[in-house]
Amino acid sequence: MNRIDKISAFLNQQPKDNFLRHALALEYIKIGEDIKARDLFIQILMETPDYIGSYYHLAKTLEKLQDPDAAIVWYEKGMAAAKLAKDDHAYRELQGAYEDLVF
Repeated sequence: MNRIDKISAFLNQQPKDNFLRHALALEYIKIGEDIKARDLFIQILMETPDYIGSYYHLAKTLEKLQDPDAAIVWYEKGMAAAKLAKDDHAYRELQGAYEDLVF
């Protein structure tokens, strides 16, 4: 059983577990299934906007999918969420990636 199958099996038992959904999205990225990863990250963030770690990965995935406008939107949303959560590390990481894309 590969990692995607294992994570999917756990998700069958806990379908709203953001850690598992995030991990599955990262596995999809590893195998080039960027659309599936994007959709999972969006699902996580629409349901749980304070799941800060998914903003960076979603925006990077959108960059990879040649959608810089959407990536900018998600970087900005992530920076706002990180600021609200007082997560300075995540804020700086999102800001750096945002600035790399915009400037």
